[in-house]
Amino acid sequence: MKYMSSWKRRWSRLKLNKGLSLLSLATRAGKTKSGSFQTEQAVKSGLACLVIVAEDASENTKKKFRNMCSFYEVPILFYSDQDTLGHAMGKEFRTSAAVTDAGFADEIEKQLKMEE
Repeated sequence: MKYMSSWKRRWSRLKLNKGLSLLSLATRAGKTKSGSFQTEQAVKSGLACLVIVAEDASENTKKKFRNMCSFYEVPILFYSDQDTLGHAMGKEFRTSAAVTDAGFADEIEKQLKMEE
């Protein structure tokens, strides 16, 4: 039962959060890359329009993505936790995600910044 209450809590948070709902939609449309390796590859290849990193990621991971995104001039957001970010993408835990579509990236960035 503990698992179900945790799941329901995360689902209600996703329903109320328009930015995470858009991230979920972008994932279903195939316009995201998730996980550290795929996110890094998307940024370095120039595909990434926005990078989202979980706030509870390690300091080394945050520094790595902050430096990489500033070098490749890709916007970066630090948002929520690994569990919420992964749940929005239909996965377990995700430390980072890259949005590869400019339209989705702009709207997700706008919504997530508005919620902060």
